[in-house]
Amino acid sequence: QVQLVESGGGLVQTGGSLRLSCAASGSGFSRNTMAWYRQAPGKQRELVARITSGGSTNYADSVKGRFTISRDNAKNTVALQMNSLTPEDTAAYYCYAGTLYRDYWGQGTQVTVSS
Repeated sequence: QVQLVESGGGLVQTGGSLRLSCAASGSGFSRNTMAWYRQAPGKQRELVARITSGGSTNYADSVKGRFTISRDNAKNTVALQMNSLTPEDTAAYYCYAGTLYRDYWGQGTQVTVSS
């Protein structure tokens, strides 16, 4: 069983930065693929960034060069550094863990970027 708790969301102006963090409980964190997804009102949930157990990363085209995903296996955390934010980044952001047996989701944290 894995529990994911996100933090770090909030309100920021265009061009600002936020850092999201996700704390995972349970064993086997280092073996899990971790990711951040987001969902804006009226839109489908979309992948923002993913990091594998080996540290390989991939990003949505819309955030490349602005967002950075990282993980700390010693602390069971995954972070998303978001820079140069725009109103199009406004969404609920969800932490995801992919394990051998199933997927897990956090409860989400809201990011709102004002123009």
